[in-house]
Amino acid sequence: MKPLQNRIADVVKNVPRSGIRDFFELVQGRDDVISLGVGEPDFSAPWHIREAAIYSLEKGQTSYTSNLGLMSLRECIVDYVRDQFAVSYDAGTEVLVTVGVSEALDLVCRALLNPGDEVIYHEPCYVSYNPSIAMAHGVAVSIQTRVEDDFELKAADVEAAITEKSKILLLNFPTNPTGAVEPLSELEKIAELAVKHDLIVVTDEIYSELMYSGDSGMERGKHVSIASLPGMRERTVLLHGFSKAFAMTGFRLGYACAPSVLTEAMMKIHQYSMLCAPIMSQMAAIEALKNGANEMEKMRRAYAQRRNLMLKRFGEMGVPCFAPGGAFYMFPDIRKFGLTSQEFSLRLLEEENVAVVPGNAFGEAGEGCVRACYATAYDQLEIALDRIEAFVGRLQAN
Repeated sequence: MKPLQNRIADVVKNVPRSGIRDFFELVQGRDDVISLGVGEPDFSAPWHIREAAIYSLEKGQTSYTSNLGLMSLRECIVDYVRDQFAVSYDAGTEVLVTVGVSEALDLVCRALLNPGDEVIYHEPCYVSYNPSIAMAHGVAVSIQTRVEDDFELKAADVEAAITEKSKILLLNFPTNPTGAVEPLSELEKIAELAVKHDLIVVTDEIYSELMYSGDSGMERGKHVSIASLPGMRERTVLLHGFSKAFAMTGFRLGYACAPSVLTEAMMKIHQYSMLCAPIMSQMAAIEALKNGANEMEKMRRAYAQRRNLMLKRFGEMGVPCFAPGGAFYMFPDIRKFGLTSQEFSLRLLEEENVAVVPGNAFGEAGEGCVRACYATAYDQLEIALDRIEAFVGRLQAN
């Protein structure tokens, strides 16, 4: 018998393990570590949302649903997307409910890409983007955004990356891991490029509700979806879900909104792989969309307070860090200490029991920074920041 490792598909063998997960295996089983690593809300899903899932079980709602998802949920999604993103879709043909946004990303890549088709995306980025493109036999073309530009994506850089093989432009704003928000002026230029070069745009807007504005950062910033710009609805797949704004990570529920031809293509893959998203999660999502706004805003304001705390403390430490406009991540620049992001993170974990993620886990453009997630209780953040201050103090003294 041939060795099993020789039977693994080449595309899978060449995909690296998640840099986040590899790093956090070091943390497993240690109760002395304060983790600023995993991008997951520390809040539980609001009780009325959990109740909706419980009631669905009590009512015996344990069946399959339509491959597209419950029509009642799709109708709620259409209303929500129209109100939040100023884009209208047809609930019957242009909305697909998925098992998390990660499945939606996989579906759109597999539905659109032929071998050799290029996908342009910006780094630092969520760890799944490059592997999702590779496993769909596409070619990932990264654009490195820069800390000096607050990690904004420049239209000129997008234009320089476009070739005859370019098919998809993949965007994520607000961005994981940086918290960057794209200025409308650049977003409009990028939209014009998409129209000019006939690109399909896939926009991951999972953090769009978690926006910060004003001098205090406490006010909710305005999010603009590229799908709402002229000429974009007909060429855009809008990805969104419930994990971040509604603290529903374990419910594993997302959705894609797109022209019906694209939705149908994604649904064909979905029906043979996942079939449908869990009905209990879908019932909870209906409740979230109808009645979850107040709790969402309470969580956003709590994140804003933590964001402000981290900005203040990093500033006092002399660690450069731009003010993120969204999400719940800080991406401080640690180059001044002469350590790689991996070395900095490992030493911080070993010496002070604080876990952050090395910036290079999010692509080469992340090297020189680390990701610190502030979806952690305020009192724990204060302790973690005291420890980080002690650590960087020793580095500076040396």
